[in-house]
Amino acid sequence: MAEILRKKNLASKLQILVEVAAHQPEVQQRDIAKRLGLSPQAVSDYVKELVADGWLTSDRRSSYRVTPDGVDWILRELREWQNYYDIIQQAIANIAVSAAIADCDIEKGQKVGLVVRDGILAACDDCGAVATGLAVSSARKGEDVGVTQIEGIVPLDVGTVSVFRVPSIRRGGSRNVDRAGLRKAIKDTPLVAAIGLEALVALRRIGTEPAFFYGVPHAVVEAARSGLSPVVVCVDDDTADLIRMLEEKRVEYELIDGRRDHSDT
Repeated sequence: MAEILRKKNLASKLQILVEVAAHQPEVQQRDIAKRLGLSPQAVSDYVKELVADGWLTSDRRSSYRVTPDGVDWILRELREWQNYYDIIQQAIANIAVSAAIADCDIEKGQKVGLVVRDGILAACDDCGAVATGLAVSSARKGEDVGVTQIEGIVPLDVGTVSVFRVPSIRRGGSRNVDRAGLRKAIKDTPLVAAIGLEALVALRRIGTEPAFFYGVPHAVVEAARSGLSPVVVCVDDDTADLIRMLEEKRVEYELIDGRRDHSDT
């Protein structure tokens, strides 16, 4: 951080020197005090220090000039402040820039449309999209690209979670799963998760590996909020906890009974 921001007296000295430089040689201390919101005594004390520092000279009352050393100090402090200002601007820019996947080749400074596809924010060449922004760099299709100056709200439909309940090992496990029903439930669904070993084996029996096996409840909530509609194959012992979380997060869901034998439903 610039030294002038850490020490209030340096900031006041800089302001006084700038005031003198702007109005020299005839400068009234009371006028400086009024413009800077300081007391006349404070300005008088600072002026004495500036003269002692060699940054200000006075040949008579109310006649002041900034010395060459004083000008050098002003410029040095301003350069330091400018460097810090650049850091601040970069930090703000980083906050204001969102990452997206380039849906086509994009040039730096190009206006892009923002849409959500398969749960991922994408930048496209549709400038008529509801949400738009400016690309901060060039990117090839499929690469990540920063987008700033975003205007509008990216349209997003919250997905629905399908919970396909399978029996625990005490009720037959994966051997008692309706495989045809399971295939139908996950058909055309790119995101499938499993909770419980019985659910994992049931999916493997039909040649499917789940995208998630750990941390599934949180993952599917985020997926639904991103516009996806995942299918969770869940052992019946854990179904209640999953549904409770979906309801707490206000995520819509449907429950599918995947057991071949429903006699103990």
